[in-house]
Amino acid sequence: MKMIKFKTSIAALAILTVALASGSASAAGGTPKPPKQDWSFSGLFGTFDRGEAQRGFQVYQEVCAGCHSMDLLSYRHLAGIGFSKEEIKAIAATVEVTAGPNDEGEMFDRPGVPADRFLAPFPNDKAAAASNNGKTPPDLSLMTKARFNGPDYVYALLTGYKDEAPADVEVPEGGNYNTYFPGHIIAMAPPLGDDAVEYTDGTKATLAQHARDVTTFLAWAAEPELEARKSMGIKVMLFLLILTGMLYAVKRQVWKDQH
Repeated sequence: MKMIKFKTSIAALAILTVALASGSASAAGGTPKPPKQDWSFSGLFGTFDRGEAQRGFQVYQEVCAGCHSMDLLSYRHLAGIGFSKEEIKAIAATVEVTAGPNDEGEMFDRPGVPADRFLAPFPNDKAAAASNNGKTPPDLSLMTKARFNGPDYVYALLTGYKDEAPADVEVPEGGNYNTYFPGHIIAMAPPLGDDAVEYTDGTKATLAQHARDVTTFLAWAAEPELEARKSMGIKVMLFLLILTGMLYAVKRQVWKDQH
């Protein structure tokens, strides 16, 4: 009897799992899984490609920053992707930051400095929503961590726009069809395209290149400590291997007369 109940429970659990998976797939509108990409920062020994990350910052600055904030980053953090102190000072100085109060108790505008947070495109969420058809563009600081395999998803989303939707899909006014967005209908218009940004390093500006570069930048922004964490992990593993070998040698030495 107990065995029958156990099997029944297992069967019920399996049915529930399938039902939940089906429900999730239906809720996502049958959204296909983003194709797996080969990222420089993947794997145990992976590191961020500085060239990609710097070009990605340029894409963010020239395209994404008009709508999307990155509240968790300061300009000084850009040293992590290879920008020099002089370059960071120049980048920060291109924005005006509200500071103060001054001696008269008034706020004033000043050029940005490396310690300042990235300048937000809107003063508050309501202003952002009012400028974007009632929807506040999400902050991009942790965007690649918002989903499983986030970098693959971001890349697929940026390259997944279609000029024409399938015949059985109706795209509402103000919407856009995207193969990899859950439900396929996304309010954001295609942000990138060939030659959307003229790279300062002369790299050919294709849609795929733009998407790869800005995804690398966003992945770094979400986990700027990734390389240090991997380095520490490798050191710990090597230490444990050496310690294991030493303990084994000590054990053999202590017990050698007992064998």
